[in-house]
Amino acid sequence: MTTGSGKIVAIVGAGPAGLMAAQVLSQHSSLEIHLFDHKPSVARKFLIAGRGGLNLTHSENIAQFTQKYEENSGRFSAYLKRFSPGDMISWAKAHGIETFTGTSGRIFPTSLKATPLLRAWLTHLDQQKVQFHLKHSWIETKENKILIFRTAEGKTLEFDADAVLYAMGGGSYGHLGSDGAWIGPMREKGVEISPLQPSNCAFNVDWSDFFLGKFEGAPLKNIRLSFQGRTVPGDLVITRAGLEGSAIYALSKPLREALETSNSVTLELDVKPAISEEKVARQISVPQGKMSLSNFLRKKLRLSPLHIALLHEFMPKSDFTDPDKLAKGIKALPVPLVGMQGIARAISSAGGVKFESLTDKLMIKGTSGQFVAGEMLNWEAPTGGYLLQGCFATGAVAADGIVDYLGAI
Repeated sequence: MTTGSGKIVAIVGAGPAGLMAAQVLSQHSSLEIHLFDHKPSVARKFLIAGRGGLNLTHSENIAQFTQKYEENSGRFSAYLKRFSPGDMISWAKAHGIETFTGTSGRIFPTSLKATPLLRAWLTHLDQQKVQFHLKHSWIETKENKILIFRTAEGKTLEFDADAVLYAMGGGSYGHLGSDGAWIGPMREKGVEISPLQPSNCAFNVDWSDFFLGKFEGAPLKNIRLSFQGRTVPGDLVITRAGLEGSAIYALSKPLREALETSNSVTLELDVKPAISEEKVARQISVPQGKMSLSNFLRKKLRLSPLHIALLHEFMPKSDFTDPDKLAKGIKALPVPLVGMQGIARAISSAGGVKFESLTDKLMIKGTSGQFVAGEMLNWEAPTGGYLLQGCFATGAVAADGIVDYLGAI
């Protein structure tokens, strides 16, 4: 379809991937950009992500950065050449938002808020004449790229486009818009889709009532987790259900896969990662004197009441009298995980449209001019800026593919 204004591009989904694609496409005067979303406002998950400080990207070197995408690291190496962490910083600055790098290497807006950045972004897109159509739920796309929407009034709307980008998100935070409702219509068209699963999520632990009564909601700072040969530093929070936080989020994939074949898996928790096990053993091998064990451990290793309670929660009582066994528990406390939280409570999701169904430019094979970006794709990454960076980068790559497909100027 063309109009007097040029060729028409329909973007379905107004999250970070869709908005970035709209920005790239709006630079081409021969294109008319229409952005649809089934919610009454855009980028709701983006705004939620900014409540605790909007983590845009990460400052680590690009080789380490791309490894966070694991089996898709090769693909994301190419995507990040198109829109890199440096590009993310420049993009924010172009919208009047300065950034800073935190002690963890994460990069944030100086205000730590998402709202000013989103407001500036939408103002720019409005100036670029991107047309927004909210409260439009995508139902399907017929032949010749005729999209079918259901409006807020319950009416059916047909929209004829020259190219389409699907960026409807994964399956987490469904109440914000990423509900996975696109899976059925896509599968009917023969698109290969890996089932959506929770990622960057909390895991379940059978805490004792005593432990929960004293420590529910307590933060566990500067620890280290190990599982199947992988070691991750970070923080945790004790929840009624179990554990959540950056350290366990980074192990979501191997933990999830292990729990698919077992009712319980054991995670190792190091509560004193800065000290070797040998040094811990030496420090606690000295006579305890009249001190209680808890006071002894506080004095010698600066263990907190939470650390000591965790040791009592998961170590046999007899191990506390053996310095070597106690040292091992402090450095590699076995924590049984008995399940994981569902996708509705996950920060992100794994699964989605398989890359094998797509060209290098993210166009669906067997279609003409239909592309996919963002969390609809079958990838996952830990928190720390990798999720947003991946959404922005794939949005830019798909937009470039649309430009090439349409021969836009």
